[in-house]
Amino acid sequence: MRTPQQPMGTGFSAASTTADVIDGIELGGKTAVVTGGDSGLGIETARTLASAGATVVVPALDRAAAAAALRDVDGVEIDEMNLLEPTSIAGFASRFLARGRPLDILVNSAGIMGAPLGRDARGFESHFAVNFLGHFELTSRLWPALAAAGGARVVSVSSWGHRYSTVHFDDLNYRHRRYEPLAAYGQSKTADALFAVALDHRGQGDGVRAFTLHPGSAMTPLAKYATEQELQAVGVLDTEGRPVIDPSRDLKSVPQAAATHVWCATSPQLAGMGGVFCMNCDIAPLISLEIQAQFTGPAVRPKIATPLGVMPYAVDPQMADRLWSVTERLLGLTFL
Repeated sequence: MRTPQQPMGTGFSAASTTADVIDGIELGGKTAVVTGGDSGLGIETARTLASAGATVVVPALDRAAAAAALRDVDGVEIDEMNLLEPTSIAGFASRFLARGRPLDILVNSAGIMGAPLGRDARGFESHFAVNFLGHFELTSRLWPALAAAGGARVVSVSSWGHRYSTVHFDDLNYRHRRYEPLAAYGQSKTADALFAVALDHRGQGDGVRAFTLHPGSAMTPLAKYATEQELQAVGVLDTEGRPVIDPSRDLKSVPQAAATHVWCATSPQLAGMGGVFCMNCDIAPLISLEIQAQFTGPAVRPKIATPLGVMPYAVDPQMADRLWSVTERLLGLTFL
């Protein structure tokens, strides 16, 4: 039975922090992998999981830079991986599996946003390649360790930005349509959400449950392609260039924005559940089709910036299955 896409009433809120959701949770003896764990919300996620006793493995583009960023965090191991390179993903997974450890938590948090048009060596558009395809391949290669955990969770970080685009199966890589950075980002975030739906359905037999989420807007290196003026225009920075913190409007501190990562990865409130889109440390409401129709892409800016929930197309099981099949074909692999 599918978990209903409707809020549970968890007692948490948009203002809840990683410290709030990890309180009372013991992760001693558990192992987690956090991509993007050397930057932004990933650092906070890695630090929080480690603080509860987990061994946290962070695969990073630059091992030395990651070591410097995580130097004050105990219980973290650093390895190398580039989500744009299949051989690098395979190498990291092979090294992890060789140690024979079960993998209890996989947080697919690394990503890019608003980048100029770029492609990997295979021709895949960069947002789709980094945010979705690389994590799909990583999860598939780590599956033996996830299945061995006897109750693992896979958390794929999506975004309210999924409203900017559904998945365009007829032109995934912008070969025939005009490139728009936010639309490309939106397509990749919708794909991340659909991945959780399909993975949860397929992984339950191995005891693996999957979740996806919108973390909230926080000032992190993810915004590196935006100018200060652009960030001020959308209200993320004030006139002095300082981050605006107002959880009621989805403008969060880093510990508040990373809280839903940690909640999805560890909360006993989600026991026996999966395949749902979460926000503010709860399951998100499903947006009505009438409201969905108001969002036709980044050219139409919604008047309400605060997230409303999840678009129906981002949690549609049929679309999730279609994306799964297309992705296996694109990557030349069979996953579950």
